[in-house]
Amino acid sequence: MTHHESSYNYPLLVDEALRAMVQRILRQTQHEGLDGNHHFYISFNTNHSAVRLSPQLRERYPEEMTIVVQHQYWDLEVASQHFSLMLSFNNIPEKLVIPFEAVTAFADPSVRFGVQFHTRPDSHREIRELIEDDASIASFEEEYEPQPKVSDADKVISLDAFRKH
Repeated sequence: MTHHESSYNYPLLVDEALRAMVQRILRQTQHEGLDGNHHFYISFNTNHSAVRLSPQLRERYPEEMTIVVQHQYWDLEVASQHFSLMLSFNNIPEKLVIPFEAVTAFADPSVRFGVQFHTRPDSHREIRELIEDDASIASFEEEYEPQPKVSDADKVISLDAFRKH
């Protein structure tokens, strides 16, 4: 190994740290509820072997799904490797079990915060569409991206923007 190569997998280490942050935020929400205007968009890979969804939801979202944790959720439980909650889809309550390693993006538009993970960097279309009309996130990219704006759809920060290629 030359001195230029690295044995550190920085994208993996960053993802692990950010997933721990998501776990901590959800654990705080479990114990204290959502504070103020906070709400979360969480995208996850529905193909992950440990994801638990109803057959109807799996059929509707065969690759990735984005959930909104805001007004109508209940029974949020956070464990070391996953979280679970009940959400209503067309007035039908559904329990979802989502391992943290299946999470592909997390955003809290109320404070203009969003991250996406390296697992599937090309698959965050859905979360961008959900938050692009949120007025509170309109200036997110201009304030935090260190490069010219690519498109209005890119409202979730990608750590790839900070890496040297």
